[in-house]
Amino acid sequence: MKDIGHFIAGERVAGTSGVFGPIFDPATGEETGRVAFASAAEVDAAVRAAKAAQPAWAEVSVVRRMRVMFKLKELLEKNVDRLARLVTEEHGKTLEDAKGSVQRGIEVVEFACGLPHLLKGEFSHQVATGIDLWSVRHPLGVCAGITPFNFPAMIPLWMAPLAIACGNAFVLKPSEKDPSCGMALAELFLEAGVPPGIMNVVNGGKDTVDAILAHPDIAAVSFVGATATAEYIYRTGTAHGKRVQALGGAKNHMVILPDADLDMAVDALVGAAYGSAGERCMAISVAVPVGDKTADALLEKLVPRVRQLKIGPGTEPGVEMGPLVTREHLDKVRSYVELGVKEGAELLVDGRDFKMQGYEKGFYLGGCLFDRVTTNMRIYKEEIFGPVLSTVRARSFDEAVAMVNAHEYGNGVAIFTRDGDAARTFANAVNIGMVGVNVPIPVPLAFHSFGGWKRSLFGDHHTHGMEGIRFYTKLKAITGRWPTGIRAGAEFSMPLLR
Repeated sequence: MKDIGHFIAGERVAGTSGVFGPIFDPATGEETGRVAFASAAEVDAAVRAAKAAQPAWAEVSVVRRMRVMFKLKELLEKNVDRLARLVTEEHGKTLEDAKGSVQRGIEVVEFACGLPHLLKGEFSHQVATGIDLWSVRHPLGVCAGITPFNFPAMIPLWMAPLAIACGNAFVLKPSEKDPSCGMALAELFLEAGVPPGIMNVVNGGKDTVDAILAHPDIAAVSFVGATATAEYIYRTGTAHGKRVQALGGAKNHMVILPDADLDMAVDALVGAAYGSAGERCMAISVAVPVGDKTADALLEKLVPRVRQLKIGPGTEPGVEMGPLVTREHLDKVRSYVELGVKEGAELLVDGRDFKMQGYEKGFYLGGCLFDRVTTNMRIYKEEIFGPVLSTVRARSFDEAVAMVNAHEYGNGVAIFTRDGDAARTFANAVNIGMVGVNVPIPVPLAFHSFGGWKRSLFGDHHTHGMEGIRFYTKLKAITGRWPTGIRAGAEFSMPLLR
């Protein structure tokens, strides 16, 4: 059994609150350790360490900070397998999926290696006689990140490298369900040359989150997780005067037009709906075939694929879908399947009775597939966050677009078609933050920014890319004039530049 504490001022420290949470191996259902929950005093210790270290770090040249990011990239690449195994052992996703998520995090570090260019300001010469005007970006100070269980490596790497590269210190609060990865990342930051106190980790639950949101020395908070929590963090954090970006939940649709390549669409649906056991905010959870003929042809190909999913421990080769993260989450997802049946949806594939031989105590659920789902059903309205795909039949292209736009979430959407005009019309018409054209999970690369619309995002900034740089810095404009012997006299009205 492992004990995980916190990482403060460059060292692992034991928790002192006396409150702990269990850590499980989802594949076996066995408790493998416990994680300490930080008290307000322990959060304060991490913030004090960050605040003490940040001013000197902000004075380090952008070139030196860039070189630290290059070193961090090198270390992460050497440790991909180790980090992926930590993800799989505590989250349950397959090793290949875990490795892919770590790589997507490394891409943000690669983006941060362009820091000297990213932090360049603007300069205007001779905006008035003898006067120049320029703008620069300064770090905020101490920033915090609160990250979800489904990507314990990738999401912290979407936040911390940019915040730290920009000259801030960072306090990470990873999910209490899989905390080991956050601790390993903190040690790699230190090894890369980030000074002690610049990267800290405090583990815990809601009390720890509340201590972060209330702390007066934390300037900004980044969050990824469920919508209810995102809204709470946004409202609470901004009420305490903080800058907040809070990315929430999703109900991502995939519209399949009659002219689509159905084999491609089925491949996309299987991977996007059931990969990572559906525990992705960009998972496709609603298939929208246009027309009954399209729906029938799609489901004829899709049903056997869902039934044939290779399910098992994420460490075993060839496995396509691992277990869910906890017993509680398994029960929650199962309850949604039961709800869908009660609501009148047609359950074409029922994964509730799946048992993994030799791993009967693991948190497994087979793939589930509904047809004849309607937009007034809760299984359509609410984020299930599991391997459950709902099929909602649309009578026309316009009805499909209206369906997507009427949903409260606006994270991601995809359309499968051979018609360029239809795809372009769709991409322009949908009120969604990220759109895929024959791409089922349209997560932007690191040099673009990730984020949804509507109730999938609270705050003004998306994450990583240039939006990330803007979030972790504040803009200063400087207007300067050097004496040249010209005296214009005092001005008592609004100064006019000539």
